[in-house]
Amino acid sequence: MFTEKQIAWANAIQKENMVSHLGIEFVPSPEGTFSATMPVDHRTKQPMGLLHGGATAALAETLGSMGSAMLVDLGTQAVVGIELNANHLKSATSGRVKATGTLLHRGRTTHVWDIRVTNEAGELVAVCRLTNMVITKRA
Repeated sequence: MFTEKQIAWANAIQKENMVSHLGIEFVPSPEGTFSATMPVDHRTKQPMGLLHGGATAALAETLGSMGSAMLVDLGTQAVVGIELNANHLKSATSGRVKATGTLLHRGRTTHVWDIRVTNEAGELVAVCRLTNMVITKRA
C-alpha cells in the first residue's frame, strides 16, 4: 500500500510525541496493508505485567490515522479519529506486537480500518476497528 519512502516519512514525523514514547515504528507490510510494531516493555505494560489495553488502542489508532493521513492531501486536509473499538483477545508480556491494518472503506469524508494486532508467534492479541474523518483544514 505504501512505499519505503512513505514509511520512512511516517516514522520521521513521530519524534517527541506519544508515538515515539511508546516505541511505535511503521514497517513494510504486504500489498494492501499497513503495519507498525510496538515493544511490550515498561512503557506499554500495565502494573500486572501485561500489555496495557490502552497501549494496544494507541497502536491501532496510530496505525490507522497515519494510514489515512498518507492517503489524503495534507496541504488542505487533515484526519481525525472519530471511533475506535478494540477487542483484547490474548495477553502479551514481552517482545513486540505488530498491528496490521487493512483499509475497508475509503470514502470522501470517512475511512474505516480493520486492524489486527499479533504477537511475535503470530497469535492474535487484539482486533480493532478505527473510523477516521477526513476534514478540510481551516485557513
